[in-house]
Amino acid sequence: MLRPRESHDLRLLSSRLVIQPEATVRWMHDVFSNSVAVAEIRQPASELHIENIFVLDRYPNEDQTFCIDPYAKKLPFSYSAREIPDLGRNIERHHPDPDRKVIEWTRERLSLTGDMDTEDFLIGVTRDIRSSFRYEVREEPGVQTPVQTLELGSGSCRDYALFMMEAVRSVGLAARFVSGYLYDSALDGLKNGTVGAGATHAWVQVYLPGAGWVEFDPTNGSHGGSNLIPVAVARDPSQAMPVSGTYDGDPEDFLGMEVEVEVHSVIAPSPVALEPERRA
Repeated sequence: MLRPRESHDLRLLSSRLVIQPEATVRWMHDVFSNSVAVAEIRQPASELHIENIFVLDRYPNEDQTFCIDPYAKKLPFSYSAREIPDLGRNIERHHPDPDRKVIEWTRERLSLTGDMDTEDFLIGVTRDIRSSFRYEVREEPGVQTPVQTLELGSGSCRDYALFMMEAVRSVGLAARFVSGYLYDSALDGLKNGTVGAGATHAWVQVYLPGAGWVEFDPTNGSHGGSNLIPVAVARDPSQAMPVSGTYDGDPEDFLGMEVEVEVHSVIAPSPVALEPERRA
């Protein structure tokens, strides 16, 4: 899952997928309509190299305002009967919280009166995760459970995303996991204000009536998606792995994996002018 999700806010101008050794590639859409490249390699090889190069136009919500329907501006609210069947699994909590630790953490962010502005709550949760937890780069596979992230007080971007999903789900909001890329302005000689660049990134989308799926990045405490490039959305992180698969060989044959992501801002992009260093 490396191809950005095209939409009204993202236009893919060019894309090139390079796989070595040579592979037979077919494309499909998964259950979430993510673009998935399925590669089959028939000859033996000592290394697998995957490179994805693309140019795109991104049209984020620059003013970062939410056009939420009036009935959903305050928490708690209920989604309409027409939307609930499609949102159902995204509202359900997926991970045990027997001691209600995640619930209590979330309830502390709600006002004492129980009448909390939806937008303020979501922005507050996003920023609190950024300021309260310690960011760590984790190379090992898998995602921490939300309880583990809370108890450790630390995690990677995917751990933050899953924690926020379960937190907002505990108050009845629909949330889903997003995998993609993060634009780091430092690569273009500007001030570096982001955390988690240089590899694939993860964040959260929350469904708000009237506004639709809105992006929140708890790793950077931001919302609106101005520096985010979504590739895949899923109900659970395990369904949005950028690269997965199997190989024929002994377990000890696998020595490791290296990931490098670079996202640059390009003025007046042209597919024919794509340079090798402008890659993601």
